[in-house]
Amino acid sequence: METTATHLGGSKFEVTARSHRIVCDQPEDNGGADEGMTPPELLLASLATCAGYYAAQYLKARSLKTDRLTVRVNAEKAKQPARLGSFQIEVTAPGLEGRHEEGLLRAVKACLIHNTLLGLPEILVTVNPCIVARDAGETRELLTSAL
Repeated sequence: METTATHLGGSKFEVTARSHRIVCDQPEDNGGADEGMTPPELLLASLATCAGYYAAQYLKARSLKTDRLTVRVNAEKAKQPARLGSFQIEVTAPGLEGRHEEGLLRAVKACLIHNTLLGLPEILVTVNPCIVARDAGETRELLTSAL
């Protein structure tokens, strides 16, 4: 899996994955133009939609209704280091019989994003300095070992 975020100016980025595009920005009170969700909101959206996918799969496999299935995710900020410190996932499945609650809960807890956040994934950060050269109307990036 891969995504690429390209700076569009100000606080705005365009994020691409395969052939899909979304805009990420900051609210006006944080220096942005509020033209897209913030990075933490995108994380919550990922968790909500992943949990929703697993919930819907559970319901479909049992021929149960998926209409009006909703997943709400809240998070609380923590400090030092700045991060989201706790998440709450609320799944609403109208008409769900009590005998399916535990199974639905297990399905949601099998979500890839949920399980990623439970663990401590390795995150490797690299910085690739580059020089942008313009040649006959083309833009190409030349990676350099140092600026």
